[in-house]
Amino acid sequence: MSAFDRRLPGNDSRIATFRGALESLLESLDATVRIARWQEGDGGPVPEALRQSAVQLQVRLGSATRLAAGKFAGTAAVVEKSDAIKEAVRDLDTAFVAYRKRLDGALSDRDEAALDLDAVVGRVKRDAHRWE
Repeated sequence: MSAFDRRLPGNDSRIATFRGALESLLESLDATVRIARWQEGDGGPVPEALRQSAVQLQVRLGSATRLAAGKFAGTAAVVEKSDAIKEAVRDLDTAFVAYRKRLDGALSDRDEAALDLDAVVGRVKRDAHRWE
């Protein structure tokens, strides 16, 4: 590996760790939304893999938000990618908090809350090019 390759943000182990935390969080949030919208007629009970991913949400959210609270120093590309990931984690955290607050509401509000959370998850996934 050349010195140039080592400086690329994709090869920075901190960014790789941070990106992994974000991807795990996205997986758990996606699972949470899918379970919230699951109907028994959708093919039976919720698959165990989906349930396990949703169960890990709090741990994954905690890990991602702790990483997002840190300060990244390095090349401009590393800082740019870390800032993009931080923004995504903050948006997901805010959306999840809003979702949880709305769960105590009426059933129609729960469905709308799941749709709103799903929209934020989708937007963050769509913007993945900012940190890849």
